[in-house]
Amino acid sequence: MLKKAALTKQISITVDNKIGVLNIMAGYLADRGINIEAVAGYEMEESRQAKIMLIVDDTRRAIDALNERGFGSVEEKDVIVVELDNKPGALKTVTNLLAHKEINIRYIYATTSPEKCPVRVVMSTSDNEKAFVTLKKSTTV
Repeated sequence: MLKKAALTKQISITVDNKIGVLNIMAGYLADRGINIEAVAGYEMEESRQAKIMLIVDDTRRAIDALNERGFGSVEEKDVIVVELDNKPGALKTVTNLLAHKEINIRYIYATTSPEKCPVRVVMSTSDNEKAFVTLKKSTTV
């Protein structure tokens, strides 16, 4: 069920919460040949801002491009990406391993795929190093 686990970099951008900002950002990165592999975002309540989180194929170039364009505050953070079989119980395997090691999941989001393709789950935990080692030991590949 748990196929792969990797530590990777996530880019978080705090932007003005305006219609079309993600459209402009995605186009700007695409025009520079930077692929967005995973994305999540949310409106920050009580403000006029939003947070967009990206996993891209070239983090350094993406950060430079986003800063150059002036999208907003850009941060880089370590996260864990796990690849799971796309079937019932796959996520439970991951959450069970982490719960037994008393590792809290701070946030989580996932990519989608057709039924027979693996799913990629991105997460930040209370201890990414410990979580990564725990998950890596349980991979099936």
